[in-house]
Amino acid sequence: MWHENLYNILNIINNIILIAIGIPFSLQLINMLFFWVKKKTFKKSDKKGRVAFIISAHNEEDVIYDTVNLLLTKQNYPRELMDVYVVCHNCQDNTEAEVIRAGAKPIVYNDPDPKKHMVAYALNYGIDYIMKLDINYDFLIRLDADNHINDDFTSLMNDAFQSGVEYARPYESALNMTQNNYTKACGLYYVFDSRFSSRVRERLHIGAHVNGPGMMISMETLRKRGGYHCTSISEDAELTVDLMNEGVFAHFVEDAVVYEDLPATLSDTNKRNRRIGSGSIRLIFGKIGALFFKFFYKFKVSYMEYFLTYFFNIICVILCTWLPAFYIYDLIYLGMAGNGMIEVTLNNSAYYLDVFYNTLILIAICLTVLFIFCGWLQAFILIMLDYKKMGAKRRRDLVSGMLLFPFFSVVYIVTLTFGVFSKPTWGKVTRNSQFYKQTNAE
Repeated sequence: MWHENLYNILNIINNIILIAIGIPFSLQLINMLFFWVKKKTFKKSDKKGRVAFIISAHNEEDVIYDTVNLLLTKQNYPRELMDVYVVCHNCQDNTEAEVIRAGAKPIVYNDPDPKKHMVAYALNYGIDYIMKLDINYDFLIRLDADNHINDDFTSLMNDAFQSGVEYARPYESALNMTQNNYTKACGLYYVFDSRFSSRVRERLHIGAHVNGPGMMISMETLRKRGGYHCTSISEDAELTVDLMNEGVFAHFVEDAVVYEDLPATLSDTNKRNRRIGSGSIRLIFGKIGALFFKFFYKFKVSYMEYFLTYFFNIICVILCTWLPAFYIYDLIYLGMAGNGMIEVTLNNSAYYLDVFYNTLILIAICLTVLFIFCGWLQAFILIMLDYKKMGAKRRRDLVSGMLLFPFFSVVYIVTLTFGVFSKPTWGKVTRNSQFYKQTNAE
């Protein structure tokens, strides 16, 4: 019967899709299983480079003073070798005044073109400005307006730079990890890439994945490129791919920690992930996609690993569309065929009924394994290893986040999928500064 042939064809397609999904997921499994590898450290250097910090800020009067003030007063690094520049990007509040009050140098950038209302254009403008100054900076560190860094951050990045590192990322943690159960689960998701994936990549000599906050790049590398020259929504990923193509691979400086303000609600997560999903999908079908083909004649594992990691955005779409649609169809068809509601000729009704029950069992087993192994177990290991870096005083403070972690992963996948099919708008980001101000005061 035609419908039986259709059923068999769709099953073949689904099996191929499952294999395609399984390959990137295996990377996450490998990174988790090798959590025990020793971290990479860089030799302490007595030579101190001159560093320029650059921060892009759009209406950030609520947080920019604390970010700059802590940066200039708490770093265990010679103050005379540090300069902080804040690009005040189309600001309509007191951001510029707060920057000056904190002791940084404002770079006012106003552009009415809505197409340029993205972080990338502010960074391009700010970096071009810094490069034109008559100051010989050795390296640049990029931060976001809400970022705080640990006291040895600049010194650790300098050690890496003096060891020959041109491009690096830090360990990414959260300012408001313990704000509520939602931020605990959210934070665990983001910390995974630092504690598991980034450490394993560094030990296997695979290029690190640089996410804007805390990025370190040598000024010589920027001079060779003639500037930043990235204009996409996901400009940090774009820069990483560009540098890979130029032979510069990023490193992971694990003891340098940047603390970000995590989204504290589903609405805030949706806004952030829509931006990430929208930017990533465009890069996948452009520069990142090209890495897949480049791997086959350059044989550089970093190319394939980077491609497979970002391919996760396409997997999110498949998980939210094809898989639920296929298995709903699959179970309905098997149930009808197994109960004699439709005529079958290739197999008898008992066969289809057996397949129906086996499919239900298989789905239940897969979901259970994913929740336990890739959810709770993964979160448990993270909490046991790095709870202090997450801002928790005790491991048990993060238990609720561990329990919610698998459910947050579902939220993450769904919101990324929304991002793939949307174009995020530019606006003020919700900050949770009152929470960590209160926490520090206590």
